[in-house]
Formats: sequence, structure tokens, C-alpha cells
Amino acid sequence: MMKSLILFFVQLLVTLKVLTPIRVARLKFWYKLHRWPDFEHPKDLNEKINWMKFYGDTSQWPLLADKYRVREHVKEYGFEDCLIPLVGKWDTVEEIDWDSLPQQFVMKCNNGSGDVVVCKDKSKLDIEATKQHFKKCLHEQLSVLSGEPHYAHIKPCIIAERLLDTSTQPCNSSSLVDYKIWVFNGKPMFTWCTWNRKKYHANVALYDMNWDFHPEWSVWTSHYIKPTEQMPKPKCFDKLMEVAGKLGEGQPVARIDLYIVDDIVYFGEITMTSQGGYQDFYTQEFLDMMGELTILPIDKR
Repeated sequence: MMKSLILFFVQLLVTLKVLTPIRVARLKFWYKLHRWPDFEHPKDLNEKINWMKFYGDTSQWPLLADKYRVREHVKEYGFEDCLIPLVGKWDTVEEIDWDSLPQQFVMKCNNGSGDVVVCKDKSKLDIEATKQHFKKCLHEQLSVLSGEPHYAHIKPCIIAERLLDTSTQPCNSSSLVDYKIWVFNGKPMFTWCTWNRKKYHANVALYDMNWDFHPEWSVWTSHYIKPTEQMPKPKCFDKLMEVAGKLGEGQPVARIDLYIVDDIVYFGEITMTSQGGYQDFYTQEFLDMMGELTILPIDKR
């Protein structure tokens, strides 16, 4: 209820041109990170992501951030074998033929965040509740509340993909291990692993290209939990980095999210604005380091 009220007032202020997207971003940055940002003279990763949002070339971002259309982009780079098989795509909830869906699938919006429904047994799925969930998701305007204008240029839809097997994940993870790879103009540098993912928390760990663990770069909270055991270096590490590097080409910075099942790399998504550019789960030292690696046009003057 509170989120809906906030969104309503933000949308009203945007409509009245009291709030512009960049002002929304400044306020959210201040609220999340407790300091006023300098988007015009950015230094750390968060500020540079916001500079790119408002002053950079974002012409490709609506494609890259669209979880449905980006599949064609992945194919063009020669990684069709990394795509999770698509079960269906619908523009409205009413179009979904629930009877034709397999017993197991993952359903989400192409422009959403945190709206994923994992169905392990369709006979136990509350279809009516799922319908209401996605009706709400299709009408959410993330671009307004998060200060991410490129999301306004994505036509929302619902997609379903095959559910990948999690029974053989390392560290006995109860969820797919998400290898979130930070890529700088096509060069992979760091991997942020998340696993044992629940609704409100997950184990997280940062690794460099030698797969050395760097706990000093993370901010541990009840949501981002320091692991008790380390994620082993993937056997298909070279393939993982090849895919991430190629998909991150041409962008000052991008986060390429990948999965591994039975040593096969699967594509998750491309994130141009990780946490909207308000990341509070990394230390300032690491954010500064990432900022130095993110070379913007203004840095080349």
C-alpha cells in the first residue's frame, strides 16, 4: 500500500514536471547511500551508472534490458546454445494458456525485477493469484520510481522459460547459482556470486579473475549474507568469461548474469543499471575501484 502511494505521488510530480527522472535518481541515491551524488563529475561506479543513464548513449539499453528481446541479441553473438528454452510469451495475462504450460517453468515480466514466479509443480500453482501478480507487474512503471528512463521504452510482456535443474548446484545451493560478471568494455573483471537465494536474502561472494575471494569488498547485511563455504571456481570458467566478455562489448560497464547447469553455461540477463545505480552492498573502496575501470567519454577528454 505504501509503495503504491509513493509511486502515485512520484508519478503525479513527474507529470506536473516538478520531478524529472534525474531528480528522482538524485533523491533515490541520497536516500539509499546517504550522500548527495555528483552525476556531472562522476567518480565511483554508482555515479557513473547514473551519468550513463542521463548523459550517455543508451540507445541499446531498451533492447539489452528487455528479457525477451535480448534473446535475439544473444543469438546474434553466437550464443544461442546458452539461451534457456522459451516456453511462451504473452502481452497480457488473458492470453496465457495455462493448460499448455509444462509442469515446471519460470515465469517473469520482460522488464521487471524481483517478480519471478518459479513453478515446480503446476498442480500446486495458485493460478488466480499468479494472474493477479502479473497483472500488477505489467502496469508497474519502474522507470518513474527508480529513475531509469530506458525502461519506459520497453514494451512489457510476460515470458516463461524452462525450469533449470538445481539439484547439482555447488555448495548444495537451494537455488541456481547466479554468476553476475562485471564487464568493462568487453573485459570481464569480477564475478559476484549469489546462491541459496530466498525472497529476502542470499549468500553472496565477490571473486576476481583468479577466483580469489574478496570479503573486504562486500557490505554484509541480513539480506546479503557472508557465506560459510566458498563457491568453487567453475570448470567452464573460460566459457563463462567468453560469453560475458562478448555480451559486454561496446559498453563502458555492464553486468552479465549467467548460470551453469552440468557444466553448460546459460544466459540470465544483461543489467546496465545494477540496483538502479544505487548499490549499497559494496564498500566505497570497491565502488571507487569499479569507477576507475568504467571509462566514460568524459574521462577521455
